[in-house]
Amino acid sequence: MSTKIVAIGDLFIGAQHYQNALNGAPISFDSVDLPGTKEDQHTAQQVMEVKGPNAVDPDNKVLEKVKSANIITAHFAPMGKKLIDAAPDLKLIAVARAGLENVDVQTATSRGIGVVPAFGRNANAVAELQIGLMLAEARNIARADASIKEGGWRKDFPGARIEIGNSTVGMVGFGHVGRAMASKLQGFNPTILAYDPYAKAEDLKKYNVTKVETIEEVFKNSDFVLCQARLSPETERFINKRLFELMKPSAYFINVSRSRLVNQQDLVDVLKANKISGAGIDVFDKEPLDLNDEFRKLDNVTMTTHFGGDTEGTNTYSGKLCADAIKTFIETGKVPWAVDRKSTRLNSSHGYISYA
Repeated sequence: MSTKIVAIGDLFIGAQHYQNALNGAPISFDSVDLPGTKEDQHTAQQVMEVKGPNAVDPDNKVLEKVKSANIITAHFAPMGKKLIDAAPDLKLIAVARAGLENVDVQTATSRGIGVVPAFGRNANAVAELQIGLMLAEARNIARADASIKEGGWRKDFPGARIEIGNSTVGMVGFGHVGRAMASKLQGFNPTILAYDPYAKAEDLKKYNVTKVETIEEVFKNSDFVLCQARLSPETERFINKRLFELMKPSAYFINVSRSRLVNQQDLVDVLKANKISGAGIDVFDKEPLDLNDEFRKLDNVTMTTHFGGDTEGTNTYSGKLCADAIKTFIETGKVPWAVDRKSTRLNSSHGYISYA
């Protein structure tokens, strides 16, 4: 009997990406789509990131479809206890994300079900957006564009007009995104610093990155500070006023990782006071931002709508990573890079704070 796989597609990563990557595998493939708009699906994921996987009920069509599944693969689908209990023959959950906020890993572990994240799936896309935000802020691209479209021809801007090539780029976290970013920065030829206690010496050397021993060194010495850390109890809100006040007045802060790594009010305050040159931000505590949110009123910030990993390349690679895990499981009965309740929070093979 072939293995029954159910792919739960959404409007970010459709079921066809998993099916295409599984081509030729000895499986029975079925799929079901999450209901709602992109905004609905992303909002549900944000709820789970704060409140956990059981905070959003699974769709009834999804529950019906997974009843006979041996393996489930999905991206944003809520996979809490209710869904796991609905699949008595479930053996593996392959998640097309690095974070597992939408999966009840504890319930899965208690059932002997493996849970596999897609480490590094969007590293290239996130790194490219970081570069875009660095350039947009330091060279005032978005502000100049907005001025022209409003009928103006603006020439005066906030912040320092610095070049990446003559700068120091400091990374908080040196995982998949950090390595992709360091590789892409080579053409600019900046000095690159990284704070990550678990970064491997060979990786740092390969990308010509200098490891620093404290996070304070990154904030004090960098012209661009890149937040690439994973969200955990240790890192939640760990970037705050104390660190922002170490930054140079000419420096820029970039966050394309997780909003809850940063004390948002402290960031607003330092930007309002022009204590740093500016910020590029893709992630916020509440999305969409309220119309009267303070970030909307700031002239020294460039914002995007949480789409750091939303590229076709990311979607294709995410499907491949899930397919690789599924094929490994079918062939060997286990997936070496699976996590469980104890190892979800810390995984030294991928770094302690590195955004994977």
